[in-house]
Amino acid sequence: MNKSLFNPSDVANTSVVKVSKTVLAVAICSLAISACDSPKPVERNATQFDLVTTDDANEDIGTYILPQDTAILKEPNAEQIFYGKRLLNETKRLMPEHVGAQMNCNSCHIAQGKIPLGDPYINSYNFYPRVMPRSGKEVDLVGRINGCFMRSMNGKPVDRDSKEMQAMVAYMKWLAQNTPKNQKVAISNAGEIDTSLTPDPVRGEKIYQVQCATCHGDNGEGIKDSRGDIVFPPLWGDESFNIGAGMARTYKAAAFVKYNMPMAIQTKGLWGHGNVLSDQDAVDVAEFFTHKPRPDFAGKENDWPTGNKPKDARY
Repeated sequence: MNKSLFNPSDVANTSVVKVSKTVLAVAICSLAISACDSPKPVERNATQFDLVTTDDANEDIGTYILPQDTAILKEPNAEQIFYGKRLLNETKRLMPEHVGAQMNCNSCHIAQGKIPLGDPYINSYNFYPRVMPRSGKEVDLVGRINGCFMRSMNGKPVDRDSKEMQAMVAYMKWLAQNTPKNQKVAISNAGEIDTSLTPDPVRGEKIYQVQCATCHGDNGEGIKDSRGDIVFPPLWGDESFNIGAGMARTYKAAAFVKYNMPMAIQTKGLWGHGNVLSDQDAVDVAEFFTHKPRPDFAGKENDWPTGNKPKDARY
């Protein structure tokens, strides 16, 4: 007798497989829809730093909690604070008459001035006025900001009573979170670097090409987006900071490079910043780019009138 090509058991098995696949597909879709309907927020603790007195940095007297920008909405002058934040982020685009270089304030003050070792603004509001060695006189916060406009951004000072200056000060005041004048947040503006090291600019050029050129260009020209706005600032040339800027000094630049660059390499920190180069690497690459051609600074002969000029000063 010939066997039938129609096997009931095979059909049953096939039906089971089809049903199983259907159930699985429905389950997957249900999970996907459920996930889309009810996303679970990621819980993260706010960044905190110790509060200390200005007289004794070893005296822990409280906690500073880094605020979220959404908290600005609760402030009576929220619009002014947000404007100050924008100006610091988009300085060249919003204040072109005051900025000669292709730089923004936050090209150097990393993550909107919120992280250790990246020139934070957190203590700026309470730090000034104070006597500055470079000028040899007392400088208030407005004067310090204008120093950056004239040096780091190779531009012109901003009127102290202008809405722009007042907005930038308002952002820094908000970031201080009402810290009393006799207290400060235990956060370092810059990291330590071994200033006894002898720079090697030839080696520094090789490090630059490997670690820095991707963002800052083969010729230090930086990178702009399709609209011509700054993505990564130039490190030398006519559109960079001038010779009077702190970043034009080898060891000062090296400390910034070591703890903040290359961007997104280190997995630690608010934006994954730096700390992958040795002190010698940082000093060598800083010597290379700081000594490249850049704009002069009128009035540089008046700097450090009381002496104690840093050994890495360019003039």
